[in-house]
Amino acid sequence: MAEGMSQRRGNRVAVTKRKSGDATILDVVGNIDLHSSPEIRRVLLQEFETGGARLLLNLSGARYIDSSGVASLIEGLKAARESNGKLILYGLSPTVRQVIELSRLTKFFNVCADETEALRAAAE
Repeated sequence: MAEGMSQRRGNRVAVTKRKSGDATILDVVGNIDLHSSPEIRRVLLQEFETGGARLLLNLSGARYIDSSGVASLIEGLKAARESNGKLILYGLSPTVRQVIELSRLTKFFNVCADETEALRAAAE
């Protein structure tokens, strides 16, 4: 399941890329904040450049997200929609979930509890 692994490091975040069927999974570990959000934004936009990507963002290792991180996720969602792709979030920690819910972004993002549910959503 960990085919095609690559790792990128920003100031405070590590993003590991892997494939599962037609879906690409990005495992995010660390804080998504002003210092690391440009790396998250770059990786998300790069995935949607070719169009039609099914991208699952595993946030179980993300301890914190601030407004710049939220903005990066929104840019990724916009890129997904423009390219006929999908961006699915899963494994949100209580802190990250609270920020997403307070921002009322659960209306726009497909948020799943775990990887199995996210893979099912990506296949739809």
